[in-house]
Amino acid sequence: MKLALIRSACMSLRAHQVRPGSRFTGFSRRCLPIGITSSRLSLRAASATSSTGTNPKLTGNFGVVFSCRKVVQSTREAIVTLQKRNPAIQPLLAILQAGEDDSMLEINKKMAVKIGLNITQICLVKECSEDDIVEELLKLNDDPKVHGIYLHLPPASITSRVLNTLKPEKDIEGISDLNMGRLIRGDLSKGFVPPLASAVLDLLENHDAPLEGKTVLLVGGEGPLQLAVQCLIERSRMVTLKSHWSSKSLQEQVMQADAVVLLDVGNMYVPPTWIRPGAAIIYCKPALEKGIALYVVLTAAYRTQNVVRSCSRWLKGQEYRPWHLRSLKLQPLTPVPSDLEISRAQIPKPVDQLAEEIGLLPEELEAYGRSKAKVRLSVLERLQSQPNGKYILVAGITPTPLGEGKSTVTVGLVQALSAHLKLNSFACLRQPSQGPTFGVKGGAAGGGYAQVIPMEEFNLHLTGDIHAITAANNLVAAAIDARMLHEATQSDKALFNRLVPSVNGVRKFSPIQISRLQRLGIRKTDPASLTPEEINAFVRLDLDPSKITWQRVVDTNDRFLRKITVGQASSEKGQIRETGFDIAVASEIMAILALADSLGDMKNRLARMVVGTSRSEQPITAEDLGVSGALAVLMKDAIKPTLMQTLEVRPVHINHTNPFNVKAHCSISIFIVTEAGFGADIGMEKFFNIKCRASGLRPSVVVLVATVRALKMHGGGPNVSAGAPLPREYTDENLSLVAGGCRSNLRKQIQIAHLYIFLKIANCKTDTQAEIDLVCQIAKECGASDALPCNHWAQGGRGCSELAQAVKEAASKPSDYQFLYNTEMSIVEKIRTIAQRVYGADDIELSPEAKTKTDYYHQQGYGSLPICMAKTHLSLSHMPDKKGAPTGFVLPIRDVRASIGAGFIYPLVGTMSTMPGLPTRPCFYDIDLDPVTEEITGLF
Repeated sequence: MKLALIRSACMSLRAHQVRPGSRFTGFSRRCLPIGITSSRLSLRAASATSSTGTNPKLTGNFGVVFSCRKVVQSTREAIVTLQKRNPAIQPLLAILQAGEDDSMLEINKKMAVKIGLNITQICLVKECSEDDIVEELLKLNDDPKVHGIYLHLPPASITSRVLNTLKPEKDIEGISDLNMGRLIRGDLSKGFVPPLASAVLDLLENHDAPLEGKTVLLVGGEGPLQLAVQCLIERSRMVTLKSHWSSKSLQEQVMQADAVVLLDVGNMYVPPTWIRPGAAIIYCKPALEKGIALYVVLTAAYRTQNVVRSCSRWLKGQEYRPWHLRSLKLQPLTPVPSDLEISRAQIPKPVDQLAEEIGLLPEELEAYGRSKAKVRLSVLERLQSQPNGKYILVAGITPTPLGEGKSTVTVGLVQALSAHLKLNSFACLRQPSQGPTFGVKGGAAGGGYAQVIPMEEFNLHLTGDIHAITAANNLVAAAIDARMLHEATQSDKALFNRLVPSVNGVRKFSPIQISRLQRLGIRKTDPASLTPEEINAFVRLDLDPSKITWQRVVDTNDRFLRKITVGQASSEKGQIRETGFDIAVASEIMAILALADSLGDMKNRLARMVVGTSRSEQPITAEDLGVSGALAVLMKDAIKPTLMQTLEVRPVHINHTNPFNVKAHCSISIFIVTEAGFGADIGMEKFFNIKCRASGLRPSVVVLVATVRALKMHGGGPNVSAGAPLPREYTDENLSLVAGGCRSNLRKQIQIAHLYIFLKIANCKTDTQAEIDLVCQIAKECGASDALPCNHWAQGGRGCSELAQAVKEAASKPSDYQFLYNTEMSIVEKIRTIAQRVYGADDIELSPEAKTKTDYYHQQGYGSLPICMAKTHLSLSHMPDKKGAPTGFVLPIRDVRASIGAGFIYPLVGTMSTMPGLPTRPCFYDIDLDPVTEEITGLF
């Protein structure tokens, strides 16, 4: 029967009307403060029709029943509306109580069922400690499925610590200091009206006569309950007076009031003869022995309404938030100080404040100190319905060994777009490797007044992601050598007993071992059921030492590790083989980070990594080694991008080149500016044909970075060497060299880009205006949409504002981007296409080893993977000393390797090495630490 519960409550209340001249006998238990309710609390409302002894009637009972019905109906409708927006949403109320007394809580459960929300009950022991309560509260606070928390605890258990622990967003009883303060201020957009106070106000508003402008007397109940009721009454344009049970003038005050609310009744009573005719009297007192008091139903209805309201706010909070990013003022100095001095002069904004201003939720942030934080991948799911932002790629012409400033341009452009054009913009940079940081180029934070801060933290370790890559990579290498040793020195039975040990008399396969059995076609899960042949196939990877492709890595330029011999100790029992080290960022695991779009995707890619070939020509994977699960554990935090900021407080994601930025925090008006490594022939080609193919994203604009210095080199200038002074050709005006570089290398790189290309000329103090004008003129002749000089290094975002305006206009136009090749082409044809159309080669020449490997990859089904060329970045050809745009050469393919986990084939061109070496005078000569101040010097 619909609303049977409410009707039974009305019957119970009518049976206990006040009789004239009788003493209203209350129970000895007092009414507890707001939200700290006894398990048998009720509220009664009555009005007096005369002061001479006629029976007063119960005030507004049926009106209150109507209010209950209205609250229930509106709350149901609110849930329906929420579930239309998000069908998976289900409001959940958590009741935390001490003991197992369910008498009061049963009505909340029934009301929850009636309205359509879920309810969970956590019963602590009756003598639970404050620590027990806080521990459970922290769990409920962090549970995104819980939208409201009701503390059904003894008054003594509601300590300040407990109240401060309770998350205000889930405090549907309104008892926390923050929510009480919001109520007092009248700010209910975030807080909650206590259900008890709402019930009191409802009873007053359902009184027979309108009470607006009338006087309401509050008796007893010092504390939050009285304060909440007073605020609501006064907001309804009634006048409140307060009194105490011990007041000598209580009778006079009651007789003058239009309504009386008795709080903290205890065993006190107000004789009916004190109440003036037509006045309302509301008792907050223990529940009746029989039946359910109307207050209980009404309060429960308002409580569930608060839960649904909390759920609605949570759901709204999950939506994309407009940015409210406040910049820090930049005051460039002349001459421009060192990068480190500039970085230290600007105090970064706290990263949690930065995150809030760009719409990240607190639970999506994992702080690493004050200035940097990891961003959890849950933000991708939260914003999955948002459109992608504008994707801007910063690439470059073939650089000198000194680098041409693509990172600096990326930062400067973002500062210009955001701080000066007021467009929400993100920079997306790679974490710098310690190789170049301590080698030749230095760090990768940008430079001058266009850099990421704090630059020391950015350039050194950051959040340890490259160290995680090193650990994971070398764990695979250790697993390979250990497995080969054990297979060479043990029988099948001994191997099986150690790989599948008996624990407490039980032998079982681990999940990763079951996966290997399934790949072998063995559909068994009981170790005892395997035949000797099946055991042999299971325990023997039978790796061919000469065909192991996996190498160890270290994040240091160390040329003497390019080829090493391992297994020379006597304990390795003759398992000697040649291997080598790569630089850590050349690891396939780094490439997987660049392309994985989730933890699950990363885990699957790690499992698919091929580490070598068996003697029967079968690929052996990390999953075959049993190590892929451990790799995922090592890499679980590295996949999360790191949030930092620029000098002008523009957000920066450091994320190993994965497409996270374009998917996160995005609306169609957000610009994501990312960088492709080296020249357009290297970084941009891979960005287009591997990264964009994997992510499904398309760039809107390409910004091509050029310097007069690099153009002079490509125009025939002398070699540029790190650590050596620049020849005079680079410091004096030389239009002939500039023109030669523009019509060769610049023209070719513009052709490679084939999009909206804006040539950005990085100004240097030795560049002349004539040289800059000449570059701009020829660049437009070669097909660039525009060519603009920029001075962001000296001026920050203001020095890049013209480029930002041009990028903004171009990004609004459609792009005709197309992939360079079809992945269904053969591996050789894809390599040839890149060599001819990008590098300008006449043809390619594969070594016998490379030819054998391409045939093998096709046999294994890897032929449709894209190509990732490993070639020198110092020339369009394979010859570092050939500048400009070489032609007439044949590109030699020394070797072809496969990164199956990452999902590409990578040919090694010429003498290309995956382990750099240190120069005669590395950067580390200038890097030092002050032991007193702990300040670092010499980084750039």
